[in-house]
This record gives sequence, structure tokens and C-alpha cells, in this order.
Amino acid sequence: MKKQEIKKKVKTSALVGLVFFSVIYIFSSAKDSNSELPNIVIIYADDMGYGDLNCQNPNSKIPTPFLDQLASEGMRFTDAHSSSGICSPSRFALLTGMYHWRRRHGIVGSFGKPFFKESDITLPQVLKQKGYETACIGKWHLGWDWEFKNKPSAQVKQWGKKRKVYMPDDIDWSKPIKGGPLDRGFDYYFGDGTINFPPYAWVENETVLTKPTELMDINAIGFDTKEGSWEFRPGPKVKDWNPYEVLPTLTQKTIDWIADRNTEKPFFLYMALPSPHAPIIPNDEFIGTSNAGGYGDYMVQTDWVAGQVLKALKEKGLEENTIVIFTADNGPENYAFERAEKFDHYSMGDFRGLKRDVWEGGHHVPFIIKWPQQIKAGTVSNEVISQIDIMATLSEITGIELPENAAPDSYNLLPVIKGESYKSPLRTATIHNTYNDIWGIREGDWLYINSPSGARKSPPKSFQKLRNYKSFTTEGLLFNMKEDTQQRVNLFSEKQKKVKEMDALLQSYIDSERY
Repeated sequence: MKKQEIKKKVKTSALVGLVFFSVIYIFSSAKDSNSELPNIVIIYADDMGYGDLNCQNPNSKIPTPFLDQLASEGMRFTDAHSSSGICSPSRFALLTGMYHWRRRHGIVGSFGKPFFKESDITLPQVLKQKGYETACIGKWHLGWDWEFKNKPSAQVKQWGKKRKVYMPDDIDWSKPIKGGPLDRGFDYYFGDGTINFPPYAWVENETVLTKPTELMDINAIGFDTKEGSWEFRPGPKVKDWNPYEVLPTLTQKTIDWIADRNTEKPFFLYMALPSPHAPIIPNDEFIGTSNAGGYGDYMVQTDWVAGQVLKALKEKGLEENTIVIFTADNGPENYAFERAEKFDHYSMGDFRGLKRDVWEGGHHVPFIIKWPQQIKAGTVSNEVISQIDIMATLSEITGIELPENAAPDSYNLLPVIKGESYKSPLRTATIHNTYNDIWGIREGDWLYINSPSGARKSPPKSFQKLRNYKSFTTEGLLFNMKEDTQQRVNLFSEKQKKVKEMDALLQSYIDSERY
């Protein structure tokens, strides 16, 4: 079949899927809501490493009592993965059940356009078929269609480069901001968009609550971080904007939203935390609560926030009928190298690599799911799973039949979490990718990377020596992840047959144009 014919077929399939989706939605919305359906809460941490969860790091210097308790009451996965090693792509994949690279690789920049195609079907959209109320509180970072009056009228130098920057008067703040959460299936949104990206202002639904009147001076924020840099991008801000108020405000807003729920109607809450992503800004009451510096204290606060959400569910009487999923968008930022050397705390756990990497530490993330009476408390699964599997799993639980073009890469995890018999590995293969030049594929215990390294940039030599890492010279890499989780033993040369098999399988995924 010619490429043009394939594209035409895909476009037709997407249109049919959307029509199907619309019919199902209208029909389902007319029915009475089903109070037996479980509520669903996803708490999504930002730049949290696998080793930052205390219960899976015996050498941890960070207490995480609330998340440890959540794990003791549900199922903890030891081999869970985000779609990407950076945030916007992973968030897209979680909400669509589709690998991010079927759309794009990079993050959405300041005032960037939406990551989505209009034909993409999201998790909140399908849950609304069953009468779910849907809310997103926190970090969006998937783009909006902003109303610009003109092109960026200022220029600021940052990181050795000149940046074109929107000034407050370049944007029409009076117009609704389309293309965001409300156009992707959420009934409600509250957040600051992205803590280190403009505009530095609160957004509720499609409205900026207070008009920004100043330009964020990236060289004089007005506050100090507790570790690392601010990493703010220049752009419009509200007068007296205080980044230290962001996480507490989002926490309280989430607690209030849960308290306001009608217990007779199911809801889906996606709480996307800005922490422990930089800027590393724990509030005063958390200073000194860990033995891993400012980041450790911020991680303690992140754990506490998750605990407050769980407490709110319990106080509302919703705990027994709520599925809670906790995970993170990618591995820890590169401050983790210094943290390991200074505090002996390894945010990446035993894995090689960090955020942005195709090395395991870039995408091997914490993942906990609790579902009272359905998931046996305190269970641990070593099954390889991906966050894109959340959509198929929740659709199965809620009895929703997905349109043909929805969640194309998502696997149903229900047999795993309910302890039923199933053929392992559940996933045929799992693709690991951040940028378009390095790809990895996991099949069973085997991991193949089509590059001599899983990272674009090597870690400091002192850290490499600390972990006994050596560079490789083969054109690709092959590891047995069951025997070599730290990716030290490259079997590329010894097992060329396996390399060729996995390279061909990887290429078949990359070349697929079904979606």
C-alpha cells in the first residue's frame, strides 16, 4: 500500500472513531449515573526518581511515609515506565494510551500550541461516557491556543542565547484560552500551567484569574531556591507572584474539590504535581525533614501532599470506592548526580541514567495502584508495564468499549492487578524513547538500544567512577535486564541474532502508521 493511501486510511479511521465516540457519549450521557463505578484519582509527580520512594530504596535518605502506606494498601510495580524521559510527551501518552512519538518528541514550549491532534481521544473523554465528572488540577504543560495581539515584542538573553519573549500586552487576556484541558475532556481545570514557564498566573478553566502586568526577571526572581536553579523562562507574570505558594495552593484546591463532590456521581481527578521538579522550593515546615538536602525536603513535601489527598478521600467517605494511582512523568533531573555524591541518596535507584535518557533511569518510574477490595494489599508485581496502559485498564474496569483508534498502544492490566492468571509478559514489547535519535525496545528480559549510549550527555566522571560505569563503543546496546539492571554488561557483540531480531521489531513499531 502506498504512503498516501495509508495516510488516507488513517484519516478515515480517525473520523469514523470520532463519530463512534460521539454517538456513544450522547447515548451514555442520557443514562442515569452509576454510583457503583469507582472514583479514579491519578497523582502524577514531576521528575521523581524510582529511588525517591523510600519503600523501594533500602539506602534512601528521604522518608515517604504516605506513599509507603499507599503501597502497603495496594500494588507496587517494580518495572513501570513512562513513555518518555521528559514531561509533555509522557503526559500526552498517559492521557491518550498512545506513545508520544506518534505525535512528537519534545516538550511544549512557553505559549506553545497543543500537543494533541483534534482526532486524539483522551481518558477523561471516554470516562465521561459513564457519567464521570472530570477535573485536572496542577501542571498541564500540553499547550493551549493563546490569543495573541502580536508577535513577541521583547528579547531576553538566557543560557547563552537570545530568546524572543511575549510581554504582557502582547496577549489578549480577556479571551478564553482554548485548546487546553476543557477541550480534552476535563470539566474543570485549576493550575499555573507549568511552574517554570510563563504566564506566571493562576488559570481556572479557560480564564487567567489575574491579568499579568510584569515581565518575570529571570535574574532576580525575588526568592531563593533550596537547591539548583530556578529554571524559569522569561515571560508575563502577575505582580508579586510567589512560586512558594504554588504547591500549597494546588493542594488546598484539590482537597476542596474532593470535599465538594456528590458521592452519588463518580469522578476522575488528575492531580499533576509541579514537584519535586525544579525549582526546588520546599516550604519552611519541610526544611530539614530529610537527609538529602533541599530536594529531599521537597520530596517529603510531595509525599505529604499525596497524603493530604488520600486523607480528603477518607474524610469524604470515598476511600473504599476509589482507585488511586501514583506515578511520575520521568526520572530525576541531573541534580541527582551531585545528590548521590553528597548525600549518598540515589534518586535513580539502581538504574543507569536520569531524565531525558533512554537509559533505564530516564523512564523507569514509581508506580502504585490501590483499589480496596479488588487489589490485594501489599502486593508487588515485577511485570513490565507502561503508563499508556492506564487507559485500557480503566476502560475495562468501567465497562467502556473504546473506539478502534483510541488508546492504540495501551494494554489492559486488570488480570495483573487482580491477581488472575495471564500470560507473561503481558506487553509484546515496550518502546523507550525521548528524542528522535535514540530508541530502545524492551521485550521480556531483553533491552535493545540502537545507539552506543542511552544518553546524549555523559554524567560527571566522578559519578561514573562512583557507579563503575564504562562507556561502550558498539553501534548499539543489548542488555539482559533481569540479570543486569544497572546496564553494565553489553551483550551486543555476543548476541547478534537477538540484536537483529529486536532491531527489526523496533523498526516495525517506528514505521507503523496505523494511528
